[in-house]
Amino acid sequence: MAAARGNTGVRRAPVQRRSKERVQRILDAASDLIVERGVSALGTRTIAERASVPVASLYQYFADKDDILLALVERDTAEMDAAVAAAVGALETVSVRMTVTATMRAFVTIYHQRPAFVVIWWRGRTSRAVYDFCRVHNKQIAADLFTFAQDMGLVRPDTDPQVAELAVEVGDRVFQLAFENDLRGDQRIIAEGIELVTGYLERYATPAGIAGISRLGQDDPA
Repeated sequence: MAAARGNTGVRRAPVQRRSKERVQRILDAASDLIVERGVSALGTRTIAERASVPVASLYQYFADKDDILLALVERDTAEMDAAVAAAVGALETVSVRMTVTATMRAFVTIYHQRPAFVVIWWRGRTSRAVYDFCRVHNKQIAADLFTFAQDMGLVRPDTDPQVAELAVEVGDRVFQLAFENDLRGDQRIIAEGIELVTGYLERYATPAGIAGISRLGQDDPA
């Protein structure tokens, strides 16, 4: 999904392979620097030096440091969305518990692969563009999972969609606590967080949503 970027954004979308590779080098360099030094120490000149590109080339694609942070978050959340879709899609039997577990574990997998996101989102949140993007992204995750749960008959028909939004925001806070001091995450907090979100959502589950529904022979509604 994409969110409005306002006045901040990539100035010129890369088309040629060489340009795409240069943009990826810039993002990878920024990612490495964020993990090593933190967001506050990041600068466009430092990023350009690490990426081995002229700083003028960096400005062809990014307006400023915040634009690079937003591009990193967009890249990482796209990977999260794909990982969640794959994890939920691979479930042969679905229930509220299985869906929550698959979703939250998929996020953790990408956090391990993209530690810069952990630093940007849970140790800073200083960029307004990043904050706004992630708020919108959380709402979209909630809407997608709520639609899936309804289509599969996991939750009661009268369930308010805001329930899913609150569950996603609680999960976000759980991850913040789990990762704020450890790039690998506190596994106990993650496990307890899965129980917390599952217990809340099971209040709105159908009996089948608790027991589980086999997807064998069914078309994937997601």
